[in-house]
Amino acid sequence: MCEPTREDMERLYEVHEKKHDFPGMLGSIDCMHRVWGKFLVAWQGQFKRGDHSHPTIMLEAIASYDNWIWHAYFGVAGSNNDINVLNTSPLFESMLNDNFPDIPYVINGVEYKRGYYLADGIYPQWASFVKAYSSAADPKSKYFHANNLRRWHILQQPARPYSLKAIQRIMYACIIMHNMIVEDNGFNISENNWVYEPVQNMQTTWYDRCEEYKARTKELHDREVHECLRGDLVEHVWAIRAQEEEEEAEDEGEE
Repeated sequence: MCEPTREDMERLYEVHEKKHDFPGMLGSIDCMHRVWGKFLVAWQGQFKRGDHSHPTIMLEAIASYDNWIWHAYFGVAGSNNDINVLNTSPLFESMLNDNFPDIPYVINGVEYKRGYYLADGIYPQWASFVKAYSSAADPKSKYFHANNLRRWHILQQPARPYSLKAIQRIMYACIIMHNMIVEDNGFNISENNWVYEPVQNMQTTWYDRCEEYKARTKELHDREVHECLRGDLVEHVWAIRAQEEEEEAEDEGEE
C-alpha cells in the first residue's frame, strides 16, 4: 500500500466524476470493528464498548471506486469511535508535512485546492471530508444524500491470536492480498509504486516550519471550506440530474 501519486489522483478525479458525478473525490473513508476472540482479560475494558458484545479492534480504511485500499490503519482499541481513530491516524501526516500534491478541481464554478473523501456523519467538518446531510429537507439535499449512501472469511471470524501485533500482521496481509487480487483482475487505477516526495527547502528555520505546519492544519480543519464544498457538490449533482431529465424528455418527445 502507498499513497496515491499525482497521476493516480488525476485518474481518481476523472473516474469518480464519471461514475458518481463527484469531481475531486479521492475515495471513501470509514472504520470497522474486528472481533478479538482471545483477548487479554486485563484489556477487556479498553477494547469493549456498549454497542458491541465482544472486545474489538478498529480498522480505518480508504477505498476508491475499484475497491483498491489506499490507506489502512489498524490496532486502535474498540472502545474508541471513528473520531478517536482519526486523531491518532497518520492519514493526513503527508499533507501537513507538505508531502502531498495540490491538484485543484472545479465544482459549480468554484476551484478547490485538494481532493476530498466521502465520510459518514460522525467525521468532523474538515475541508478534506464531504459528509451526507444528517437531515436532508430540500429535494437537492435529499438527492445528494441518496448519491452519497463493502471476501475474506478470516476477517469475518473472531481473531484467535493472543498478541495484538499478530492480529495487526494478519489484517495488513489480508489488505495487501486484496489489493493484489484487484491488480490481477486489472481493476487497479495505480500504475506506480513510488510516493510523491517534493524537494524540501532545508533553508527554512524550525520556527518557519512550525508556522507552516500550523497554517496547513488550520487549512485542513476549515469548516467554511467544508460547507462550501458540500453545497457546491449538491448544486453540481442536481444540475446533472436536471440535464439528464431534460435529455430524456427530449428523447421521448422525438419518439
